[in-house]
Amino acid sequence: MESTVTVFGRELPRRPGYLNTASIGVPPRDASDAVAAAVRAWAEGRSSPRDFDDAVEAARAGFAAITGVPVADVAQGATVSGLLGPLAAAVPDGARVLVAAGEFSSVTRPFALQANRGVRITEVPLEEVAAHAAGHDLVAVSVVQSADGRIADLDALFEARERHGVRLLLDVTQAAGWLPLRLDRADAVVGAGYKWLLGPRGSAWLAQRPTWVDGPGGCWPEVVRHGAGWYGTRDRWGGGLYTPDPPARPGPAGGEESPVWFAHVGSAVSVPWLASLDPESLRAHCAGLADALRERLDMPATGSAIVAVRADGAAERLARAGITAAVRDGAARLAFHLTNTADDVELAAAAVCG
Repeated sequence: MESTVTVFGRELPRRPGYLNTASIGVPPRDASDAVAAAVRAWAEGRSSPRDFDDAVEAARAGFAAITGVPVADVAQGATVSGLLGPLAAAVPDGARVLVAAGEFSSVTRPFALQANRGVRITEVPLEEVAAHAAGHDLVAVSVVQSADGRIADLDALFEARERHGVRLLLDVTQAAGWLPLRLDRADAVVGAGYKWLLGPRGSAWLAQRPTWVDGPGGCWPEVVRHGAGWYGTRDRWGGGLYTPDPPARPGPAGGEESPVWFAHVGSAVSVPWLASLDPESLRAHCAGLADALRERLDMPATGSAIVAVRADGAAERLARAGITAAVRDGAARLAFHLTNTADDVELAAAAVCG
């Protein structure tokens, strides 16, 4: 029988040594059950497109609650880079974009591809981003770095935004779902749902605040969402289906593509549940386990749920011990989330030290 663990009132599969939520999360049982039921209904010819609308809206609201942004500013999509592409295409010619060195390319590449318009990207160490904000038009950075779990200094970034009139774009893909967030002072917030938010791949969200266009440093062009389709119309099940330019829903949702249905079915269970939890308790569970491993490995505590181990041969020893992790930037990357316990700390410590 499959092992399970109950955390914060939900049952999740328990696979000892699974330390790879930073690559793909393990959902609560009721989330995967909901997806399975939706797939069965599809296989049996019992599905209707309208059946998925409630799931799309529940997941959207959950993302807004977790990140602390108004739900009216949130558009759904399938990937981070796909949601950021229209924003990158709309930054002014010659815009200067500041990013963290080693930033995940889904954040940086949409802007790098605007080089033909004179858009320039500058990389600096994560710890120096806020200090270098002056002289730039946009700071684009992940709240938690994918490669090693370092956490951006959000207070310093918000202060730099106000002081220097620079727009701020935050990616929460490696943060939302374990780190307490209140990001309503950012101009854009984006995140994928298949890691710490425990949804299927194919759900992602972008909160584009009004200040993205009319914000610090002056007005920018309106964002044109070239992939906009029928789903963003006010009358999506009526006249919006067959009209070239039907009335759109208000806000960024008016330009969104149609959703990946089954992905939102799962996210509609996991994301609102995570949003309902006490964020400090969630962080204490995840980061507490990660810091316990750091202590065992004589590494300083960081308060991050991601541990990057650079010891020679660490990745191979972890794999031989049956631990599922990833290798990023030359280090073994271990991620602690809700299915993990102190037993995983001991298993990983023994493998690395052995």
